[in-house]
Amino acid sequence: MEVKEEFVANSTPEYLSGLEEKIKKHRYEVLIAVGGGSVIDVVKISSARAGRPFISVPTTASHDGIASSVASLKSLDKPYSIKTQSPTAVIADSKIIRHSPYRFTASGCGDVLSKNVSVLDWRLGHEVKKEYYGAYAASLALMSANLVMEKAEEIRERTEEGIRTLLEALVSCGVAMSIAGSSRPCSGSEHLFSHALDMIAPKPALHGEQCGVGTIMMAKLHGLDWKKIRDTLKLLGGPTAAAEMSIEEEYIIEALVKARDIRPERYTILNEANLTHSEARSLAEFCEVI
Repeated sequence: MEVKEEFVANSTPEYLSGLEEKIKKHRYEVLIAVGGGSVIDVVKISSARAGRPFISVPTTASHDGIASSVASLKSLDKPYSIKTQSPTAVIADSKIIRHSPYRFTASGCGDVLSKNVSVLDWRLGHEVKKEYYGAYAASLALMSANLVMEKAEEIRERTEEGIRTLLEALVSCGVAMSIAGSSRPCSGSEHLFSHALDMIAPKPALHGEQCGVGTIMMAKLHGLDWKKIRDTLKLLGGPTAAAEMSIEEEYIIEALVKARDIRPERYTILNEANLTHSEARSLAEFCEVI
């Protein structure tokens, strides 16, 4: 008997509980998540709670959640990530991704490039707070970022090699998180900045877009070559400034100040910098984000 079910990209606790009950009621043996990141996250959470495996079939390459065991909840007062389960398989058709709106592809690149910062934040947490740091998972995440930077022109031209490189990088980032047992190798200060924007900006941009812009500024705080990251994002066609995301300057500044409080237990460069509003404005202006 074939049962068709429409999974709506809605991550409220009530919706997720209702979906979990449907899965158990109909005795689904496996769930297939076909769509963008929000759909995959919803199925990822519900399947884990119901004790069923799921297969990830992304139709866009907008962020690294397509293969990770971590899902994001954004519908609550405070965005956060929760540990769920990794997909049993990831089926990604590069032709479908190539013909999807390019904005999603550029967003995925921004998410991958953010690993330049998140790995350093993880290492900082290890040095200061003595938390676990896995060199293999960190290297896998950083390698993914480096490969996307190397293949930026091919990705922008939507060549088969370029799109495959991005997809492989996104899957590798998901594997890195699974190895680490948390999102630590792939989510640092730049993600906290993005989460803060989700909370305060009336119309947030795509997750990877915000992470990309956040990476530029956090790279400056870390002493990395932030201009190289910015120029690569420009080459990829992603936003590098607030105006390009249609977000007012005041929200960028406020997000920089509030980001460190999103996950107090996660030590990042923002804990070291402890930005005031004036310092946040100076940072954003220096990096030409505002």
